[in-house]
Amino acid sequence: MPLPLLWLGAAAISALAVKELADDRKKQQRKRRYYRGVQTLDSLKRHESPVVTYPTDLFSTEQKVKPAVGAIVCCGIGGLLDHTGIWMGDNTIIELDGNGLIKPISVQRFTKERSGKNIFVACDSQGNPMTSELAANRAHQQIFQCHDYHMIDNNCHQFIWQCFKPKDSNLTTFKELNVRLANFFDRKIYWDVCDF
Repeated sequence: MPLPLLWLGAAAISALAVKELADDRKKQQRKRRYYRGVQTLDSLKRHESPVVTYPTDLFSTEQKVKPAVGAIVCCGIGGLLDHTGIWMGDNTIIELDGNGLIKPISVQRFTKERSGKNIFVACDSQGNPMTSELAANRAHQQIFQCHDYHMIDNNCHQFIWQCFKPKDSNLTTFKELNVRLANFFDRKIYWDVCDF
């Protein structure tokens, strides 16, 4: 008998936590709308993350963005991980696949076999995609090359970062990629829903 009560209590606590996260996200969106100018990293507090909103299919995002060539895009995998690529235009994203092949794929293929229903674009506080045509060119030059893929040591995030800064030190996680991108662009990052 106590077990169902425990489940009910856990469900109630979870619902409150989700509501609090949704309210926090709405507050961030309101602040963004009223903020004048681009939010650079000089306004970042000591322990504050440079990523203001992470991509999530759980909460709606007011801002929808048209991607530009060289924009960083991502979608969810299993609700726990993120998969990244570089937008090339014409409904095409270049990605490092789990088998190590760098390939151009369609928007539909990017999310197929992954849990995320949306594609997100890394943007600044004004909703402008963070882009680099040089990174897009580097990604394009590597199409159909095969890398020694490793989920930790040589994954899609590492591929994206190497397109931005070749020969830079390795990274592993989506969070590390975000921190480096924020520093590269000197901008706080908002992951907005892609509007194609």
